[in-house]
Order: sequence, then structure tokens, then C-alpha cells
Amino acid sequence: MDEKPWLKHYDKGVPHSINYPAEPLFYFLEESARKFPDRPCTIFKGAKISFKEMNAITDRVAAAVTALGVKKGDRVGIFMPNTPQFVMVYYGILKAGGVVVATNPLYTPPEIEHQANDSGIEIMFVMSNFYKTIKTAQPKTKIKTLIVTNIKEALPPLLRVLFTLAKEKKGGFRVNLEPGDIWFQDLLAKYKPEDRPNIKIYPDDTALFQYSGGTTGVSKGAVAMHRNLVANTLQIMNWMADLKEGGEVLLMAIPLFHVYGMVAGMNFALASAATMVMVPNARDLHDVLENIKKYQPSIFPGVPTLYNALNNHPDVVSGKYNLSSIKACLSGSAPLMRETKERWEALSGGKLFEGFGLSEAPTATHCNPLLGENRTGSIGLPMADVECRIISLDDGVTALPIGEIGELVIKGPQVMKGYHNMPTETENTLRDGWLFTGDIARMDEDGYFYIVDRKKELIKPGGYQVWPREVEEALAANPKIVEAGVAGIPDPYRGETVKAWIVLKPGETLTEDEIKAWCKERLAAYKVPTHIEFRTELPKTTVGKILRRELVRQHKEAGS
Repeated sequence: MDEKPWLKHYDKGVPHSINYPAEPLFYFLEESARKFPDRPCTIFKGAKISFKEMNAITDRVAAAVTALGVKKGDRVGIFMPNTPQFVMVYYGILKAGGVVVATNPLYTPPEIEHQANDSGIEIMFVMSNFYKTIKTAQPKTKIKTLIVTNIKEALPPLLRVLFTLAKEKKGGFRVNLEPGDIWFQDLLAKYKPEDRPNIKIYPDDTALFQYSGGTTGVSKGAVAMHRNLVANTLQIMNWMADLKEGGEVLLMAIPLFHVYGMVAGMNFALASAATMVMVPNARDLHDVLENIKKYQPSIFPGVPTLYNALNNHPDVVSGKYNLSSIKACLSGSAPLMRETKERWEALSGGKLFEGFGLSEAPTATHCNPLLGENRTGSIGLPMADVECRIISLDDGVTALPIGEIGELVIKGPQVMKGYHNMPTETENTLRDGWLFTGDIARMDEDGYFYIVDRKKELIKPGGYQVWPREVEEALAANPKIVEAGVAGIPDPYRGETVKAWIVLKPGETLTEDEIKAWCKERLAAYKVPTHIEFRTELPKTTVGKILRRELVRQHKEAGS
């Protein structure tokens, strides 16, 4: 058997192997500032910050956090949406030798407590509208100092004037700081770029604690070294065969605290000197569309729910917005349905190609070719220097032949060091240099991989095996259904049975019997949902992944 059949299907110009520089991650920002000093690094509501300016600001942030006592290896928190301040703080922490812990700004105090305590954060950067949330969590953590920034600081002069006191108060941005906390602007004003500390940072030094979304239980901190992030950033850059360095505009709508947005969005953009158009809330589709109209992005990484929402947006359907500037869309974080992909490509003329990654290999390991064959339903080919195997679910050891279903295991330069403070989980996940992903997959004869489902979410009605994704795809093919979530629920007769939670398109109606009849034409009888619940929306992670575990919890709580 060909060891790496996927290499034959790489786009022309995509290397099979890459020479990775022995540099820290912020090397990319310094290089882009040297080569393209005046090119905008970020655009936010019309305000532009050049690469040269961003590099200087991050030097000042490094000086500031060092003065506050941050030493090499100390963890520093970030609690903010997609704004230029996120970029400033992220690279500033790394330049000071610190370790970034970016937390979802929608988290509740108990969720914040877990990550803050597990990682040992003492300093956290926070957007002012989330200040109260952090203050509520703070007494149960070791957080000593909050550095607070206001959204207003990132706005252009005119919008800053229009962002009145009333608007600040209404949005929760106007806050009075408690003793010990500091305004970001006041802190920055004390330092010049040349005050940046001279700290030698090596490729094996830790750069990031990336906490898993917790879709499968307790949130774990995946520890990434600088070399992991450098490698993955270059793997993604090299995958884009027709990338124009210093010539792309990237729509940054997926959250930066999530490893996908952080690496495939921000780090990729800074390394390729692409301008990032910052969208703080991807759910604000009007803002997404207005930014596309104004800045004509060429690259738009996203998630299936975002593309699906735009596909169905009346202003997109009517042709009010022209999406033709977009040439490449990388879809990740959740399965991409055929209908979503084909509709988006018809509307934009750009290519929507599915990829795959995880916090433990921050972030991408597979992707469909940008120019070559883009196989719908496939996560694509392993990227440069990534080795893959499909391992038997029975013994966890035997490598399976082409076409057989088993657990996807990966080896590559982007694979994490391990989980923070979790030796048993690290041992279970990293074995003999291989990362056991927990994802069930198969590989075809050309080296394209297909995710079947999560290992932990397999449904076993009467001993049969049902993968939720397969049922969800059958349901999504129904033109009246906009979204579907599928999971196993307890059943006295079969042990477990299949339940579907359905969101219908506005104005459409379907009965349970009609849905079951639809499924019976497409699925084996034991895979057809026995329980159906209609919903107006489904619970999701911030990157749009349907929380099947939460649906099951709600089902049990309701005593259904």
C-alpha cells in the first residue's frame, strides 16, 4: 500500500515537506512589519493599524506586562472579542515570554474560574463590557490584576465621537475600575517600543494554553509550543498555492479566542501580511455583509452555520450584496453539509473547501485542495509533514486498510506537548508520538479522509452502530429543514435510541411522520429517529458546533 497516497493530489506548488524556521511565533509579525510596514494589519470599523504600528504596539505591551511582573512561562489571560486589541495583547504577551490563555468572552463566572485556576492566570486583559463578569469570578481565582480596554479605543475618530456616553453605558462598556485594575491605554502610555525586554524565546518554549470547547466533558488545556504554532501557520500558508504575500484581505469573523480563528485566521494573516478586517460578532450578519461590501475580502474562513446563515439571508438571496471578491473560504469546526457548500459557491463564485483540525494540533491537520479536486463530505488531504493512520476501534493498535472505519491518529510538527496538569489524559491521547483524535474516520484510495463522527457520540440502538452525523446529513437534505441535531437518548427496550432535534425554515411545516418517512428512504431502519423534537434554535458552541451533549442533558432534565 502507498504510504502517503494523498501526496499525489496536492495542488501544484504545495510542498510535501516544509523547512520550519527556529523562531518564536511573533517572528511572523516582525517580518511582515519589515516587508510591508505601511500595509494595514487590522481594519476595524474603518480604523486602520499598519503592520509597523502593530509591531511597535506589541513591543510596548511586552514592556508593560514585564513591568507588571510577568516572567517567562507565566500564563496571561485574554477575555475579549475580535478587535485590534486582541492582536496587540496576544503578540505582546508572547514577546514578553508569557503564555496566552484566551478565554471565550461569553463564558459564565464558573467556566472562567475553571480555566483561570487550571492555568494559574494572575493577569487578564479584558474588554470593558465583560469587566463585571470577570470581577464576579475573580474572588475564586488567583487573578490579581485586570487590564481593561474599551471598544472605543479601537474606533476611528469620528465613530469615537459618535460613541457617546449613553451608547457606552447601554453596551456596558462604561465601567469604573476597582483599585488595582488598570486601563489599557494608561498602561501603554508609560512605555516605548524600545522598552521591550530582551528575552530569548526558543521554539520549544510554551506559547499557548488552548482549552478545548468542552463539547465532550471537562475543558482541557492543550499546551502548544512556539514551534507547533509556527509549523501550523506555515502549513496553512503553503497550502494556499496561489496566495499573494502582502496582497490578501481576510475577513476575521470567526472568534480569535478559538484555536481555528487564532491560527487559521490571525496567525496566518500576520504571517502572509494579509489585512484582517475584524468582525467582533459573526452573528451580526449585517456587519459581516457590510464589511464584505466595503473591503472586498479575498479570504473568508468560517464555520458551516455562518455560511448557511448567509446563504439564507434575504439580502444575499436578493443579490443586494456582491460576494464575488471572495476566492477562498476554509470551513472548519463542524461538518460541512453538501447543500451549504454548493449554495455558497453558487452565490459567491469562490471555493468553499472543508478542512479539519483540533486544539491538540493547533489548528489544522487536513484540508481539501484549493485548486484541485474538492471532495464534498471529505475533510481533504493531510497537510505537509502530517502522517495519518486509521486505527482499529477494537484494539486501539491495529492500522486498518483503505476504506475501513476506525479512529484517526495523527503525527506532525503541530501536535501539542500535552494537556496541562492532566498526565493520564495526555498518556491516553499521545501514544508513541501519535495523537489519538477521538474522531472516527476513513480514508479512500486517493488519501482523502472522511470524518464519520466523534468516538464518544456513537449511538448504539439495540447493539447497532449509528453515527449522528449520518442522520443529520439525511435530515439536512430536506429542503424544509434549516438545522438538525442528532444524539442518543436512553431507551428501556433498545438501551439507546436515536432522537432528532429539528429547526424548520421560516414558514415551513413538517410532521414527525413526514420526517420519519423522509429518513426511511435514506437510512437503514435502526438509524431512523424514533423521537423528534421541533425547536426554534439549537444550542451551539461559539464556533457554531451543535452541542449534542447539551441536547441530551435538556432531554433528560425535561423527563422526556
